[in-house]
Amino acid sequence: MMPTRPAPTLSDVAKRSGFSTATVSRCLNFPDQVSDKTRMTVMAAIADLGYSPNFGARAMAAQRTNTIGAIIPTMENAIFARGIQAFQEELNDHGYNLMVASSSYRMDLEESQIRSLVARGADALLLVGYQRDPAIYQFLEAQNVPALVTWAYAANGPRPSVGFDNRRSMEKMAKEVLRLGHRRLAVITAETASNDRAAARLQGIRDAMGAAGLADDDLRVIETPYGIDTGGAAFASLMQESQPPTAVLCGNDVLAVGALGRARDLGVDVPGDVSIVGFDDIELAQVAYPKLTTVHVPHREMGRKAARALIGFLQGGTPIEAEELKAEVYRRESLGPAPR
Repeated sequence: MMPTRPAPTLSDVAKRSGFSTATVSRCLNFPDQVSDKTRMTVMAAIADLGYSPNFGARAMAAQRTNTIGAIIPTMENAIFARGIQAFQEELNDHGYNLMVASSSYRMDLEESQIRSLVARGADALLLVGYQRDPAIYQFLEAQNVPALVTWAYAANGPRPSVGFDNRRSMEKMAKEVLRLGHRRLAVITAETASNDRAAARLQGIRDAMGAAGLADDDLRVIETPYGIDTGGAAFASLMQESQPPTAVLCGNDVLAVGALGRARDLGVDVPGDVSIVGFDDIELAQVAYPKLTTVHVPHREMGRKAARALIGFLQGGTPIEAEELKAEVYRRESLGPAPR
């Protein structure tokens, strides 16, 4: 039987590093509050000793876990990747950990995940969009867990948001499409009944059409799950109509890239025969062929600012204010004038 040694303690790290236990604790809990030299010395001592902090005991003492939860609708594509990556980086710089869950665009599953993250001690939550049962906000209030909404913006929403106006952003895109002479428009979007961001983007297109004197009936809408294959199938369906659209506006870049791929398979010239545009400006948009015109979402800025807002509240009680970020149309090769 192997002899056992006592696990190294915080005091052991303090002795090895030459700093006080309070300084070592600050390095672990609030690394931004110590110098780089001090932090490197303490972390070297931790590595040498094989020290592992007792986060459970620390959380019980402080009534904090230094953990923030985030629930995103999907991990199957890169729509949320850059924003969550920036969010995690900012949290890590301030000594916080991130727990991530994916709801698969199911409101019932998201509610269960919110309750689970709170039960596991999440100090705060990052949520995507506003559409959920008001009872879940009441639950968070009762548990005293702050929640911040992203990928959407509302000046007076049920929770503060750091994000962008989906409706107005897609309206800008639709106006650019209409400016180029397109009048037969179609939309490939996610199911709007359970996705407030998708519904807002669709309404933005209708707003632009109304301002141009076009009726709602002039817009062909296909709702489908997000995916390259589903975007391609929806595009093929649109092209089979007696009067196919001259411009297809997609609810995100994944659907749009699927439409571009199916256009190539069908021998449809983009943008000569039909223009295709997306939303999000993920990396896929820049490597697609032709390069995709899309609405650029400031993913990394949104992630960083959301993290800073939650950290400021948790550490100093700074009120979380709603902040609107700009989402702009990035014109690339997939959008051209309406064919004559």
